[in-house]
Amino acid sequence: MLQPVAHAFLGADEDLRAAMSDLSQDQLWRRVGDAASLGFHLMHLAGSTDRLMTYARGEALSDQQMAALARERRAEEERPSVEDLLSDWAAVLEATFLQLSTTDDGTLTEARFVGRARLPSTVLGLLFHAAEHASRHAGQAATTAKILRNTPEVA
Repeated sequence: MLQPVAHAFLGADEDLRAAMSDLSQDQLWRRVGDAASLGFHLMHLAGSTDRLMTYARGEALSDQQMAALARERRAEEERPSVEDLLSDWAAVLEATFLQLSTTDDGTLTEARFVGRARLPSTVLGLLFHAAEHASRHAGQAATTAKILRNTPEVA
């Protein structure tokens, strides 16, 4: 039942790794117009996936996750390396695949709530949203990377 979710994450990972290959630290954090930097996309993607998967388990965010969210807001000031960002993403992806493989199909329609506002969802809704969100950010990152590589004034 959750194979499409796993495939979306695999595709996002493939697209992100291709987008991040051979970029300089400056390119990783350079903004093109009003678009977010590649570094932000990758940092946000790891954090948001981790948070959505936590909500899908019916858990509240931990202090560590709240601190990671605060770091996302300062991403362009701190500018972690692509290696660190990809390592964080890989760890989140591994945990995500483990969670997907152990999610009981009987729980997919169970109610879940998101954030302090307790926005309503279900286990299935959160899992699919996390996968769709990953795909969207991977696509944005791939497009931004192409612009950075192919436009002399921003390369």
